[in-house]
Amino acid sequence: MAKQEVQTTNQITGSKKWWALATVLLTMFFSSMDQTVVSTAMPTVIGDLHGLNLYAWVFTAYMMASSVTIPIYGKLSDVFGRKPFYLFGLIMFGIGSAVSGQAHTMIELIWARAFQGIGAGAMMSMPRATVGDIFTPKERGKWMGVMMAVFGLSSIIGPALGGWITDTFSWRWVFYINLPFAILAIIGVVITLPKVRAEHRVKVDWPGSIILVIGLIPILLGFTWAGTKYAWGSPTEIMLFIGGLIVLLLFVLWERKAEDPLLAPSLFKNRIFSTSLILGILIGMTMFGSLMFLPVFVQGVLGLNAQSSGWVMSPMMLGFIVGSIVSGQVMSKTGRYKYLARISGAVIVVGSILLNQMNTHTTWISVACNMVVLGLGIGSLMPLMNMVVQNAFPYKMMGTVNSTQQFVSSLGGVIASPIFGSILNKSFNQKFNETLPASLQQLKSKLVELNPQALLTSEAQHAIADQFNMFGTAGHQMYLQFMDAVKASLTYGIQRLFMVGLIFAILSLIGTFFLPESKLKGREYFQSDSSREH
Repeated sequence: MAKQEVQTTNQITGSKKWWALATVLLTMFFSSMDQTVVSTAMPTVIGDLHGLNLYAWVFTAYMMASSVTIPIYGKLSDVFGRKPFYLFGLIMFGIGSAVSGQAHTMIELIWARAFQGIGAGAMMSMPRATVGDIFTPKERGKWMGVMMAVFGLSSIIGPALGGWITDTFSWRWVFYINLPFAILAIIGVVITLPKVRAEHRVKVDWPGSIILVIGLIPILLGFTWAGTKYAWGSPTEIMLFIGGLIVLLLFVLWERKAEDPLLAPSLFKNRIFSTSLILGILIGMTMFGSLMFLPVFVQGVLGLNAQSSGWVMSPMMLGFIVGSIVSGQVMSKTGRYKYLARISGAVIVVGSILLNQMNTHTTWISVACNMVVLGLGIGSLMPLMNMVVQNAFPYKMMGTVNSTQQFVSSLGGVIASPIFGSILNKSFNQKFNETLPASLQQLKSKLVELNPQALLTSEAQHAIADQFNMFGTAGHQMYLQFMDAVKASLTYGIQRLFMVGLIFAILSLIGTFFLPESKLKGREYFQSDSSREH
């Protein structure tokens, strides 16, 4: 019986590389589409499973499980190859999807989403590393751009697909639809990805992995709950942040002494690595702040109905697609990125300035154009960050540095959500108290909880209108005054929020000037690394 061939490198060559690329793009598409599809179906899920109080945990469980596993997958895949972790991630994601579709309570759904998240951690980190296995740094630019374009396309298709599946079949099928994609991806991984044998016996840093997870969970929980479940300065929040930071400090101390550390502290001495991580957080905060709150502006201020809200972000995603493709092509042709990074950062600032100009008189066409500009900048800069980090280190470390950068970008979104949410809520309530007519002030607390996002739902507005109708013929006029105050206050709150987003955008632009230039390598990237190993 012939002995199965194994490799000592993850590199994929020959005709298999195009099938591997197809597998990567397929995985990127259905894993990134999953979040938007599920978001669209959640109102129906809540109505069926009766778990409004646990609503946030459906996303929190997924986010936390995926985030904390990304760095671990990256390190292990450098040693043992991408294949086993790709397969493990796809199987876990598939199991989580199947169990989610079968859930009969919100608790069951939350646990199933956590399983999905464990698989998603691999599916977030492996595709970018696999593209690095196929192409040289100079070639990767255009393919990284294509990957980002696939992400943007899935964000456009996801909401419409989620609504159609929920209305035509059942919300359970938004999870079941993942299964055929997962099976196809598993077949592609088995056929195209090599089985890798470690050149030397490696001691896996399991203690470091456990310490890292224990340190990240309270910090992620702290950011998730801040400004909603608990106030920022509450004892619970302080304990979560301090406890998590203490454990992460222990992680750093452990890694300095570990024989083969999960995340070597020496990585942060590399200026490209450390600068790209800072940029990743800033860009993530700029992007996710827009993704989360632009629909609130369009629905609450411009009056676009909730049924159309799934398409709100399409202009931004179209800009994202164009920016990522153009950026990738420029990097592949020139082998340079310094000036491209600065131009992309400047476009993000321009887009953020345009968002700050919006008010109650802004038209939908103007909003769409502003979103396209912001999408162009973010779409250009995000794949560039992946490229420069991979180019700055030996090929054998690519999984580690790539997954670390991916984790930090995700962390930017986690941090942005409570910060922007708190700004919106505080500014809204302050302006609402100033704007609401004195005759309605006493009724305010009896009508609704002043959560600006909750006030935008059709159910909440109908409930408020019904309460005002109890006042007879004058009730309708009182309702209109109340909703005018809501609209003015929402505009004020979102303007404050976009101002903070502009600050992050300016910091991102400044950060690009500290990003060192390192010419993107060609075939010598793989050859020089191979010569060091033998």
